[in-house]
Amino acid sequence: MNSSLLLTAFTGAQRGPTLLGVDVIWASTLLAAVGVFAVIVAIYGAMTVRDPMAKRVKALNDRREQLKAGVTASTTKRRARLVRKNQTADKMRTFLGRLQVLQDEQIKEVQQKLAQAGIRSKDLAVTVIFGRLVLPIVFGGLAAFLIYGIEMWPDLTPFKSAAGVMGALLLGYKAPDLFVDNKRAKRTDAIRKGLPDALDLLVICAEAGLTVDSAFSRVSKELGRAYPELGEEFALTSIELGFLTERRQAFENLAYRVNLESVKGVVTTMIQTEKYGTPLASALRVLSAEFRNERMMRAEEKAARLPAIMTVPLILFILPTLFVVILGPAACSLSDAMSGGKFGGGAG
Repeated sequence: MNSSLLLTAFTGAQRGPTLLGVDVIWASTLLAAVGVFAVIVAIYGAMTVRDPMAKRVKALNDRREQLKAGVTASTTKRRARLVRKNQTADKMRTFLGRLQVLQDEQIKEVQQKLAQAGIRSKDLAVTVIFGRLVLPIVFGGLAAFLIYGIEMWPDLTPFKSAAGVMGALLLGYKAPDLFVDNKRAKRTDAIRKGLPDALDLLVICAEAGLTVDSAFSRVSKELGRAYPELGEEFALTSIELGFLTERRQAFENLAYRVNLESVKGVVTTMIQTEKYGTPLASALRVLSAEFRNERMMRAEEKAARLPAIMTVPLILFILPTLFVVILGPAACSLSDAMSGGKFGGGAG
């Protein structure tokens, strides 16, 4: 009995102020822990700088081996080893097939998004679709257990409790797509920044007399450290140009893996050059100038939006501080003068 009373008194003494049903001290402690962890991760990332092309070179070598397997592999054992399927993905595919929620068009769409995000494995498309089905159950069940089971936040109203569970369900359903779309957007933006420089290097290589295969390989080596994503795509295109029976398919694969209209324009130019024999250097020079103008216009557009974007932070954070700094001393002096006058009048 005494121990339970002491435990109750201790927990009651430790309970701090709450905001929207959440203990402020507990929340601040958790945020401080997250901040310390983020600082440690940032220091570790700054101290361990790695070559950005290391993993990409390994992936390119695997793709080269896969292409060789389809052309030069002489034994069934080697070919089966290179193209073997993931057993976990097969189990997920079987489970989704029994539920009749797996569609070919859906798989192709997710596979293209994964390719545009830099994820080469096609089996992960089944994992993403499986995550859409399972994660809402996991997140929603965890939220319901915390809110209704152990009543972690007892001050929440019924509406807020239901909203929390619904928010967890929605987050679980959207989490795989948000992850893939985020990686896809970052990769697309990185490729967009390096594309004009890559086209300039392609023009130089074409004027120097290099073939298209050698030009793509040379550009991928030169841009590997500055733009590793673009260098990886060009290196993969160079490998496919050397192994695929139809060179057109290699260029179409490049447009399939990159979510940019400008890359599709480059691919169209390459296909027309291969088909009709038009000068490659002049066409690429025109495309490079257009892409540089587009990049400059995009930068000017961001600069033009900056005053409108800065209005809200200026009103909320900068102007109040400025008013406090400017009017604060005057307000303190006025308050002292008024309090002194009242005291003097009362004494007279």
